[in-house]
Amino acid sequence: MTAILYPVAGNAELALGRPLGRAARESEARRRAGEAVVFATDAVGPAFATREAALDAYAGRVEDERTGAAPEPQDRFCRLVEQVAEGAPPPPRPLAPVMAEGRRWPDPPRATRTVWRLSVSYWRVGTAERPLDAPQARAARKGGQSLDADALRAISRAPLRPIKPQQPLDIGLFEVRPPEAPHIVMPDE
Repeated sequence: MTAILYPVAGNAELALGRPLGRAARESEARRRAGEAVVFATDAVGPAFATREAALDAYAGRVEDERTGAAPEPQDRFCRLVEQVAEGAPPPPRPLAPVMAEGRRWPDPPRATRTVWRLSVSYWRVGTAERPLDAPQARAARKGGQSLDADALRAISRAPLRPIKPQQPLDIGLFEVRPPEAPHIVMPDE
């Protein structure tokens, strides 16, 4: 299987146009950049109203199921993502049930306008400018920090991050260590 060769660049626009190089692993990316790198995924380019318009604009960069065209396996670092449009009304709140003749008839929700953008995954050079780095949501809530609107928006758009790395499992789900011989792993029935 061919590994994806992610671009090494200072931002997503440079990753598409003029990367410092391409690398599959962090160690390779660090050698190409000459300094620390972090893996990032950022949206870039204009917003398109329909997926078809975005597919036409980025032909050759993303997989197009209409024509069956796809980039080479090592070039699959771009994908189309659907986002809520700027200035669009907020998503509908949960509806209160309305009971009529034993059936639940909620009011129809109003539609939220979405757009399609190109998302680029790349190795960002560690010293390059980066978007607002939001604190971990649980730590911010427990710490009682007062956050401004930009920080809250960054937290809501950031992927979920753990407080600490997950420890690897030393035994499987259906295996046990007998108390008299803890160095042996036995299947559990």
